[in-house]
Amino acid sequence: MRRLVRSELRKLTSTKMPFAFLAALIVIASLNAFAVIAGTDFDGSKGFVATAVDQQSLMAFAFNAFMGAGLFGAMAVAREYGHGTVVPTFLASPRRHRAVIAQFGAVSIGGCVLSLVGAGLTVVAVAVALPTTDYGFLVSTNNVIRVVAAAGFAGAAGALLGAGVGAIVRNVGGAVTLTVFIFLIAPPLVVQLANGTASWMPANLANVISGTVDDISQPAAFAALAIWALIPAVIGLISVQRRDVV
Repeated sequence: MRRLVRSELRKLTSTKMPFAFLAALIVIASLNAFAVIAGTDFDGSKGFVATAVDQQSLMAFAFNAFMGAGLFGAMAVAREYGHGTVVPTFLASPRRHRAVIAQFGAVSIGGCVLSLVGAGLTVVAVAVALPTTDYGFLVSTNNVIRVVAAAGFAGAAGALLGAGVGAIVRNVGGAVTLTVFIFLIAPPLVVQLANGTASWMPANLANVISGTVDDISQPAAFAALAIWALIPAVIGLISVQRRDVV
């Protein structure tokens, strides 16, 4: 299994896709810095960075990590089927479930690493931009670590979700579309149908583990976000087991 995971990681890092996502993370961090420097409230003040809670909310990257890593995972897995590169993988590992689990594991590691980098860049961007305002950096070290760690977990979970979608759809365009639907369109629809589910949607769960809201407990939020990721992953694994590759 370790050999399979290493092989999948080599495949991920031998393409330009991780670097494209890294470039996107740099752009997002730059936008956060610009928001601190140029942004104001309605009255012209900068109250949105006036307290430690406000600054932590601005730096909270977990939901961005969940979405971004989800797209990363969906594209990474679906393109293997689109280009046929998954065939040699399954020939080298006839026990197909082992190859799929290794692929999902490598994608989750990639999503986690990218998300940690993205969260770190965002924290640095906000910290560098704050001296241009009347406020210093007020977030404690523990809360900075919490924000970054939450992003890492959310990135791993999002990448696993996206990988499951990619294995189900096996087409990059379709996988990306379905992933965006799961992240942005399905949650509001579910909340409209059942009001009590709002606390269990990915955006709120990401904010809970980042420490910016406390609608539910931390352990429950971690578990719920993991379930969001595991359901598509399990369906994708079963789908690959039962369908022809080509």
